[in-house]
Amino acid sequence: MRGGTSKAVFLRGDTLPHDGEQRDALILSLFGSPDPRQIDGLGGADLLTSKLAIIDAPSRPDADLDYTFAQVSINEPEVDYDINCGNISAAVGAYAIDEGLVPVEGTTTTVRIHNTNTGRILLAKTPIVDGFAGVEGTHAVHGVPGTGAPISLDFAKTAGGITGSLLPTGNEVDVLDTSHGPIQATIVDLANLTVFFHAQSVGMSGIEGPEEFSDAHLAAVVAVKDAAAQLLGMPSGGLTPVPAIVSSPASYVSFATGQEVASDDVDLVARVVGGRPAVLHKAYPGTLAACTGVAALMDGTTIHTVTRQDRKAPDEIVIGHTSGVMPVSVGVSRQGETWTVEEATYQRTARRLAEGTAYVRSSAFTSRTDTQ
Repeated sequence: MRGGTSKAVFLRGDTLPHDGEQRDALILSLFGSPDPRQIDGLGGADLLTSKLAIIDAPSRPDADLDYTFAQVSINEPEVDYDINCGNISAAVGAYAIDEGLVPVEGTTTTVRIHNTNTGRILLAKTPIVDGFAGVEGTHAVHGVPGTGAPISLDFAKTAGGITGSLLPTGNEVDVLDTSHGPIQATIVDLANLTVFFHAQSVGMSGIEGPEEFSDAHLAAVVAVKDAAAQLLGMPSGGLTPVPAIVSSPASYVSFATGQEVASDDVDLVARVVGGRPAVLHKAYPGTLAACTGVAALMDGTTIHTVTRQDRKAPDEIVIGHTSGVMPVSVGVSRQGETWTVEEATYQRTARRLAEGTAYVRSSAFTSRTDTQ
């Protein structure tokens, strides 16, 4: 299924081995990893198209289903589960409708998704057409050709999913001691654990596309990510905290269309580095969009200082990303030192691309029996 600017293979959890090593061996074989082209599997040889959604029956009463996201490495024999994907989350809502996992109600059905990666509930308000998830519509997602039916995703209830707190350190700004010197950063745990810092602090303008993103930029960004992980007492080398490079509104050329994105059309500019090996995203993760919008409204954060204050819509943050723009509807409130997230909603489109049987090599397992 395609969800937003990503694609993922969808599997039911009961089709996978219970043993973790055997499960990951099957997944790697299914995707054709490790191989830069993933030519012997279903992977798309790109960070955004080497993804897996595992769907299970709900393990808690306030959910309609369990959803586990896996980022499958292209060049390394690794499957990572320490992160969620907000684009694929949209496809989970559509999948649940089409598979009959939730009762269809009227023209819109809200799917309560328990994301096991973060242990939090997210809501996917999914349009219904003739009893199935709507596909055709007028909503455009920058980085996706054409238009589709909008699926609204609300991540307001996901705060603290990884660390237990929206602001894990208790501070709007921390000074990270990195190998490239001290860098001011804001760490926010909503949808995905993210570390925000200014582009200039890592030698970037903030409007780089994939072709302008250098090895030096990557080294500086990874240094910030590792320093944030160390501050949180987390091991380095995982996919989180996700590094988000932010800067003030500026004009640049969209990687997807080759057309200019005008500075007047965005409230801030952001770039994201992720994956294994780490690369600059060609679009913008939905989870990070929710987190970015919330952090942009929080006074004192590094991202608030670069966000346009004379916005066209006070409760909407328009993010300028590598392939265009992405609006997020957000609401936050503060009582004393405590921030509360009231809304963190964005819209994606999704559709089923194929269904059927996929074959994996028996050599991926210790014995032939393990493939059954």
